[in-house]
Amino acid sequence: MNTAAFLHKVAQQRPDAVAIRHGDEVLTYAEFYDRALAVGGALRSRGLAHGDRVAFALANSPRILELLHGCFAAGLVVVPINARLHPQEMAYIVGNSGARALVHGPEYDEGIRAAGAAFGDLELRVCTGAADGTVPYAELLAGPPLDGAVDVGERDPSWLFYTSGTTGRPKGATWTHRTIRVVVMNYLADVHNIAAGEVVLHAAPMSHGGGIVGLPAVARGAEQVILDTASFEPKALFALIERHRAEHVAFLAPTQIVRMLEEHVPGEFDLSSLKAICYGGAPILVEQLKQAMDTFGPVFAQIYGQGEAPITITGLSPRAHADLLAAGDHRLGSAGTIRTDVEARVVDADDRPLPPGQAGEVVARGDVVMAGYWNDPEATAETLRGGWLHTGDIGLFDDRGYLFLLDRAKDMIITGGNNVYPREVEEVLIQHPAVQMVVVLGIPDDYWGEAVHAVVVRDPAVEATEAELIQHCAGHLAGYKKPKAIDFVDQLPVSGYGKILRREVRERYWVGHDRRIGGGAAPAPTAS
Repeated sequence: MNTAAFLHKVAQQRPDAVAIRHGDEVLTYAEFYDRALAVGGALRSRGLAHGDRVAFALANSPRILELLHGCFAAGLVVVPINARLHPQEMAYIVGNSGARALVHGPEYDEGIRAAGAAFGDLELRVCTGAADGTVPYAELLAGPPLDGAVDVGERDPSWLFYTSGTTGRPKGATWTHRTIRVVVMNYLADVHNIAAGEVVLHAAPMSHGGGIVGLPAVARGAEQVILDTASFEPKALFALIERHRAEHVAFLAPTQIVRMLEEHVPGEFDLSSLKAICYGGAPILVEQLKQAMDTFGPVFAQIYGQGEAPITITGLSPRAHADLLAAGDHRLGSAGTIRTDVEARVVDADDRPLPPGQAGEVVARGDVVMAGYWNDPEATAETLRGGWLHTGDIGLFDDRGYLFLLDRAKDMIITGGNNVYPREVEEVLIQHPAVQMVVVLGIPDDYWGEAVHAVVVRDPAVEATEAELIQHCAGHLAGYKKPKAIDFVDQLPVSGYGKILRREVRERYWVGHDRRIGGGAAPAPTAS
């Protein structure tokens, strides 16, 4: 089944229903489908063939949805690029994927030109605005259109999802048409059952989670409303929810939820229509989640997955959130339970399954798992060894099957021979009223090997000293888990997807040092 079949069916059944709103632009499903066929046909007419890659770097707009479904219909493979990347980073993804075409906004033209040869053998550059030497996007809309979606095999590639590159150069996780079909059905079954005509808002980058959630929204004939601001603005989001009586916010990172809390004024906007806010991409601290549920209601749906297993491995539905909160159950801080048609477990360093309560690497298998990394058989073999996706995440399952994520394997702190997972320290620090945001990491220490260190953004309205915060941790954690020191900063770096860039923070402290994780540790004195 070609993924474009989802759009085709809705365009047949509800041609006049609103499909997309963005500012003053409104497209019906019939118009959306016609534009997708035109884009796909135009790309094929310019020499692109079945399986060729089409990269795009676009700010959120209907163009992303048109391009996605046009490429699906034409049997082409989409390569979404985070539009906040540096042109050299964009060039790497274009070159690594072997993309023959790049579609971008005019705001990226100067950087793309400056990178020049870094974009390699790129044959076709399409721009949604004015840029010399590019094909205007309007010409793609002129066709010639496809008669309909071309035949594809269920294991034909459809999407290359490039990882964030936190462990090295980004790699392209290969999704097939079957992968996307599974994503669509799984989201509707286990995360949020979108209804026809339901209003779904996009406020996060649609090259990432937002665009993925857009797939089940199309399949169900939802009305997708795209936030019309240059960056995430909570007040603008609240206004759209009120204006369109929106039921569902497609995808938010925890940092965006925190910003919503910071800017929310009770009674300023009517948000009562909300039924679901999907969040993921990083863990949310429990105190922040409780505050969000108290502020916006029991509407949060958590998903845990990664580019290698898109939406999703485990999840926590709005009902589960509400039940756990009402019961005062600590599982509210979990990543939920295993999705209906996914298998997952935690394993030790030798890939042996571990019992409930023991921490290890999270592994998963099922149709939602990628086919492999694009043109990287070694990384594919390592990550998919034994038929299981090795996520690189450290976690444990409790006796009821709830997954608790502790950290990325590489983020674990080894201090004096003791393992410390940063998140458990962050969860304690964020409970202090003076702490607005926090990252905990290990930094070089001649005595301990690594010292637990916190970097905190303070609430300007609340006073707190380093000593007070460390003492706060002492009331909740073993002595060796307390931060040895705390730095206060005005802000923490975040990615284009809203994740705190832990690696960038860490690099300040590790310049000139060789960080070795694991292996034997020299005897160390007992931590107090």
